[in-house]
Amino acid sequence: MTGSLHVGIAQLRRHPGTRRPWVGTVHLEDLVVSASRVPATAELVVEVELEAIPHGLVVEGVVRVPWEGECRRCLQPVTGIAEARVREVFEQRPTEGETYPLGVDTVDLTPMVRDAALLALPLAPLCTSACRGPAPESFPTGPAAESDRPAVDPRWAALEGLRFDDRERAVHESEDR
Repeated sequence: MTGSLHVGIAQLRRHPGTRRPWVGTVHLEDLVVSASRVPATAELVVEVELEAIPHGLVVEGVVRVPWEGECRRCLQPVTGIAEARVREVFEQRPTEGETYPLGVDTVDLTPMVRDAALLALPLAPLCTSACRGPAPESFPTGPAAESDRPAVDPRWAALEGLRFDDRERAVHESEDR
């Protein structure tokens, strides 16, 4: 990690209800989810407002995360910026999974930013909403390539000769009644 997300809060905590904006950037490593990842050189932008409350601190704002990945349909490179809204509570005795730890004079926003960044990354990115992906039908190979008919899955080949006659179907339906 480069950059620092350690914010001094001593003055803020002396006056509950006081708010203070804070903006910073940081490089975090190993941010990967499914087909998306944050490039190692990318700067995450953190724009938050810190509010002192009687037993802790509320941090509210936005985290912007540049990401890259592959389109889930065509596998072409895709990039973007994900934005995560945050509203988290920091306490001296944090509740696991609900609040974050608070120091006496500082707060470390790193765990919150890491969590927000990972949750904001797309699981299966698309290059465009109209992307149709690869078209295997456009590039046939094998015996089906010589004919105009599309290739038939061999598991369904036995059904090729199956035909229904409307009169025969009507007779079977009347017998079932």
